[in-house]
Amino acid sequence: MSGHTPRRVLVTGGSGFLGHHLVERLRDRGDEVTVFDVSAPRRAACAGVRFVEGDLRDEAALEGAGRGAEVVYHLAAVVGVDQYLARPLDVVDINFSGTRNVLGVAARAGAKVVLASTSEVFGKNPAVPWREDGDRVLGPTTSDRWSYSSSKALAEHLTFAFARRHGLDATVVRYFNVYGPRQRPAYVVSRSVHRALNGRPLVVYDGGRQTRCFTFVDDAVTGTIRAADEPAASGEVFNIGSMAETSVGTVVGLVAELTGTTSVVDVDTTAALGESYEDLGRRVPDNAKAARVLGWRPETSLRDGLVRTIEWARASDWWLALPDSGAG
Repeated sequence: MSGHTPRRVLVTGGSGFLGHHLVERLRDRGDEVTVFDVSAPRRAACAGVRFVEGDLRDEAALEGAGRGAEVVYHLAAVVGVDQYLARPLDVVDINFSGTRNVLGVAARAGAKVVLASTSEVFGKNPAVPWREDGDRVLGPTTSDRWSYSSSKALAEHLTFAFARRHGLDATVVRYFNVYGPRQRPAYVVSRSVHRALNGRPLVVYDGGRQTRCFTFVDDAVTGTIRAADEPAASGEVFNIGSMAETSVGTVVGLVAELTGTTSVVDVDTTAALGESYEDLGRRVPDNAKAARVLGWRPETSLRDGLVRTIEWARASDWWLALPDSGAG
């Protein structure tokens, strides 16, 4: 990037889907990058990047990894429907306790923090599109389905509390249905592509009537970096998501078209995920604030993003061999 002054950067969760893409972009623009994660990156694309293996709950290990950091991108979390239904205790513990440790390390280092959050914090607020200051509307605490939403909201509360008490320079970004190459096959796009290329029927839940706004990973990475680079972003939260509302059935149908697949199976959500799971009918961001402050808008159309994802998947035997993490 022209005019960019390289910085020392820590990326928690840098071995994950979005984290790996972010690490590559930061490295390529000249930043000195350290990844802190529980597992090393699968591929050698992060050559030249320092890797520290560790758990977010190990503050000493995290402190060592973050020493000297000027920017901390905190992406590490337990995420995914399959995870927060199966591991709700880990979801809350890691996403909350781990974030507190990250913020402490960043505050002592005097580093800027970008916290990766999620559209899930809005819960089932019916007033879409959701602005950053929109209400949170959640189900009961007896339902594990809401553990992820609550844990990430608590992480946001921690971040802003640290900013007020310790003068921490911090920004929150909330992602909306990010997809693209390397994503674990447990989400609408990644799972559909994975099943199609493995010759299995694609799956929609409840007729695929739910709508989402799909954001290509390259666009999400751009928004994340701008949140770190833009001084006016300090103390703010931004929706990082497309506003192109598309039904899940349409997305699955487009994957079927682009892969030459004809078999699509409809699954009842309650039968597959249990009565405690509650799906959302619509999930739509208002991204005007990101456009105004960060100069960010998604640039990749859904069709173009799917084409790029499918082309990558066809050439990635290791990914096609991964287990299908979804239900049904």
